[in-house]
Amino acid sequence: MARPPAIEPDTVLRLTLNLSSVGLTDDQFFRLCSDNRDLQIEMTAQKDLIIMSPTKPESGRKNAKITQRLANWTEQDGTGECFDSSTGFTLPNGAKRSPDASWIPKSKWNQLSEEEKNRFSEICPDFVIELRSPSDRLINVEEKMEEYVANGSKLGWLLDPIANRATIYRPGQAPERVGNPTTLSGDPVLPGFKFNFKEIL
Repeated sequence: MARPPAIEPDTVLRLTLNLSSVGLTDDQFFRLCSDNRDLQIEMTAQKDLIIMSPTKPESGRKNAKITQRLANWTEQDGTGECFDSSTGFTLPNGAKRSPDASWIPKSKWNQLSEEEKNRFSEICPDFVIELRSPSDRLINVEEKMEEYVANGSKLGWLLDPIANRATIYRPGQAPERVGNPTTLSGDPVLPGFKFNFKEIL
């Protein structure tokens, strides 16, 4: 009897389950995530449940740097709220996504009730960042970025240290691919926010 292929120690597992014929309510999805806090769980608009194991330390270090820089700017600017990679949002198309870092203006965030803020809030961040890790298929991350913009994001950055490239997403425009990027600017959505790409190489 053939043995299943061995899993490399540094592999991040990704499992996709289609639940369109079964259904999963918002409360059930919330409970699933709450009961499995060690996993990263998302759901597509097509009701595909995506389950991923925790990120590896090097990707976690880079993601922490990104979140730190965005949080520092957010505190200084004072007009919005910053969120880390463990935050889940329900987009207008029904997908439940967790960007690696995101930002929402306070004027928009404060329209939600306290109960809504403590669930998978039905809101799309104005600014999102996705960091491509070695286990990510580029096409999957690109589709997520396009989904964010289609659902209301005003600016998105796909940071790809593997290819040493950043892709900038804006509504109504083709993605802008920047090879060997240095400093990225959040203007005009995040006035004055800058990120040194070399910090994640």
